[in-house]
Amino acid sequence: MALVVTLCTGGPLSITRLTEQFDVSRQAITKHLDVLAGAGLVRSHREGRERIWEFEPRRLAEANEYLEFLAKRWDSALARLKAFVEE
Repeated sequence: MALVVTLCTGGPLSITRLTEQFDVSRQAITKHLDVLAGAGLVRSHREGRERIWEFEPRRLAEANEYLEFLAKRWDSALARLKAFVEE
């Protein structure tokens, strides 16, 4: 998730720039970015010989909406359980 935070605050960055900010290999950064891209959280485009990566906020907003939906369902279920136990 640190990569996503870095892309959110640092804007679009190349793997070279991302590697400078973390104590892991370029290959590890690439693998993480591939996973994040598969989840739709980042996207990339080519600029010359470099691939530039950037945060994709739409997918994170969708995940947040779904988590809020689940939280409301759990709150409702817990409220019903509390009412049942207190009866």
